[in-house]
Amino acid sequence: MTTTTLAILVPLLPFLGAAAGLLLGRRNPGLVRPLAVLPTLTALVLAVLVAARQGGGRAVDAATELTPTGSVPIELALHIDGFAALVAVLVGVVASCVQIYSTAYLREDPRYPSYAALVSLFTSAMLLVVYSGDLMVLLVGWEIMGICSYFLVGHYWETPEARAASLKAFLVTKLGDVPFLIGLFALAVDAGSFRVTTILAAVGDGGLDHPTLIALLLLAGVAGKSAQFPLHTWLPDAMAGPTPVSALIHAATMVAAGVYFVARLLPVFAASGAALVVLAVMAAVTMAGSALAALAQDDIKRVLAYSTIGQLGYMTGALAVGDQGAAVFHLLSHGAFKALLFLAAGVIIHAAGTNSLAAMSRVRGLRDRVPDAYWTMTVALLALAAIPPFSGFFSKEAVLGAAEHTATGHAASVPAAAGWIVLVAGLLTALLTAAYATRLWLLAFHGRGADAPDHGKQPLAMTAVLWVLAVPSLAFGLTVGVLPDWFDGRALTPTLTTSVLATGLALAGGLVTYGAWRHTTALAARVPLGAVAVSPDADGGQVEAEAIASHAPAYGDVASAHDPADPGRLLLGPLHRHAAGGFRLDAVYTALFVRPVQAAARLVRFLDREVVETYVRGAGTAPRWLGTAVRRAQTGNVQTYLSALLAGTVVLAVAAVLVATAGA
Repeated sequence: MTTTTLAILVPLLPFLGAAAGLLLGRRNPGLVRPLAVLPTLTALVLAVLVAARQGGGRAVDAATELTPTGSVPIELALHIDGFAALVAVLVGVVASCVQIYSTAYLREDPRYPSYAALVSLFTSAMLLVVYSGDLMVLLVGWEIMGICSYFLVGHYWETPEARAASLKAFLVTKLGDVPFLIGLFALAVDAGSFRVTTILAAVGDGGLDHPTLIALLLLAGVAGKSAQFPLHTWLPDAMAGPTPVSALIHAATMVAAGVYFVARLLPVFAASGAALVVLAVMAAVTMAGSALAALAQDDIKRVLAYSTIGQLGYMTGALAVGDQGAAVFHLLSHGAFKALLFLAAGVIIHAAGTNSLAAMSRVRGLRDRVPDAYWTMTVALLALAAIPPFSGFFSKEAVLGAAEHTATGHAASVPAAAGWIVLVAGLLTALLTAAYATRLWLLAFHGRGADAPDHGKQPLAMTAVLWVLAVPSLAFGLTVGVLPDWFDGRALTPTLTTSVLATGLALAGGLVTYGAWRHTTALAARVPLGAVAVSPDADGGQVEAEAIASHAPAYGDVASAHDPADPGRLLLGPLHRHAAGGFRLDAVYTALFVRPVQAAARLVRFLDREVVETYVRGAGTAPRWLGTAVRRAQTGNVQTYLSALLAGTVVLAVAAVLVATAGA
C-alpha cells in the first residue's frame, strides 16, 4: 500500500467510525466502544507508518482537482512533510488515549454514543487539517472542529454553564474565522492557487502583493482557534465540558490547529516584518497574562486551561521569531504532558468529587487514594515547569533559544524587536509557570483536614493511559538531536544563557511558591477546619463535580478561591482579584461590543415597530376606512339606489344649468 493511500486512510477511518457510531450506537450499545476506540487506534498505527515512510525526508505530495472552478482551482491535495507526519502521530496518540479513557470516565453517561462519535469526528477533522495540501480542504477540517467543539463543550447541556460555554466558544472562534476566510481568499488570489506548495513557491518569488494585510487577516483566525489574546476568553469557560474533551482540545486538536497553520505557512507571515512583531506582541501578552490568571484560579481545570493558553503563546512566540522547528517541537512536547495533566485531573476530580483546589486542600491523603494520578501528574507538572530533564525543558528552551538568536541580531529576516519581546515575556512566564504548577501540586496533593473519600480503585482504562502519556512527558526531550532533520534543520539543543536563566527562574518560582504555601498553611492552621463533604462521583465522573464542601465560616465559600492557605493569594496580592476574573476582559468586551450591539438591536426594533410599522399600519388603515364608507353605501335596497340616482341626476342637471348660465 502506497504512502498516499495510507495517508488518506488516516483521517478517513475516524470519520467512518464517527458515522457508524452515530448511526448504530443507540440501537447497538455493544458496538459503541469498539467503534470509538478501534478506528482511532488503527488511524494511529497508519499515521506511525506514514511517519516512518516519510522519515523526515522529501515531502509526500498528491493532488486531484475536485471540480473546475473557472478561476482559482480547489484540489483534494496531500502535503506530508516531517512535522506534519509527527503532528499526525501526536493527534492519534492523544485521541486514542482520550477514547480509551472515556470508556471508563463516561461509562454511565446516556449520551456516550454521540460523545464518542463526535470525538472521532473531531479527530478526523484535525488529521485532515494536518495532512491537507490545499487551504480550502484545510478549511473544511478547521470548521468541522469548530462545530464539534460546540457540541462537546456543551455535552452537559442541562447546566447553564455548559450551554453558555459552548455558545461562547463557537461565537468567539467564528469572530476570528471571518477575517481568516477573507485572508485565505486574498492569499489565493495573490498566489493564484490554494495549494500550499504553490503558495510557498509564490512567496519565495516575491509574488504576494499584500503580505501584511493577508498575514494580519489570517492571524485573527489563528487567535480565535488557538486562544491567543485577544480572542482567548472562550477557552477557560470551555472547561464546562467533560474532562477528556478538554484533554483532546488542549493537547492535540483545535487549539493546536492555529499554531500548526502558521507553522505550515510561516514564509507568508515572515514576508511581513510588521506581522511578525504583531505576532510577537500577541504571544507576549498571552504568555504573561495567562500565567498570572492561572496562579489565581481555584478550579483545577481552569488552571490547566490558562496554562494551555500560555504554552500556546510560547509556540506563537517561536513562530514570531521565525523558528518553525522550535514551535512544532513545543507543540509535540506540550501535547503529551498537557493531555496527561487533564486526564490526571479527571482522575483526581473523580476521586475527590470536586474541581476546587480549595476543597482539595482541605482533604488529607488524596495522593494515597490516586497514586497513579499523583506520580504521573507530578511528571507532567515538572515538564510544564520546564525542569530538566523533562520534555518541557528542551522544547521551551528551543523557543527561548530562538528568541535570543533573533534578539541578538542573528536572524536577518526577523525584526530584533520581536526577539526581545518574546524572550523577556518567555522568561517571565517561566517564573510564573513554575509558580502555578507548584501551587496546583501542593493544594491538590498536600491538603489537611478530613480524610479523602475512598471510591475504590480507579478504572484501569483511566490509569493506564496516564502512564502511556508519562513516557513522552519524561523522555521526549531526548529526541532533540533527531528532530531537526524532520523540521527545517535548525538546531533545537538548549543554549547555555537561556537555559540557566529560565531554569533558575523556574526553580525560584517553585521555591517562592512553596515558601508562601508553608506560610499560609501555618496561618490557616490556627482556624479549625469543619468537616468536608464531597459529592459522590464513583461511577466515572458522568457529571463534572462541583465543590459542595461545608466548613467553618472563616473560610467563606470553598469554590470562590478565598482560601487563606492559598499561596497564589499571597503572591499576587491586590492583583489576585483581577487575575482570578481573567482581568475582566469579558466585562470589557461586553462594554465595547455586546452592549452596543444590544443597544443597536433595540434601536432597530424600535424603528421597525414604531416607525416602519406605523406607515404600514397607516397604509392599511386608509383603504379600510374607505372600504367601510363604501360598504355602508351598498345597502342592497333598490329604492335607495333609485333615490340616489335621481338625486345625482338632479345635481348634474343643476350643475349643467349653472354652467350654461355662466357661459351666457
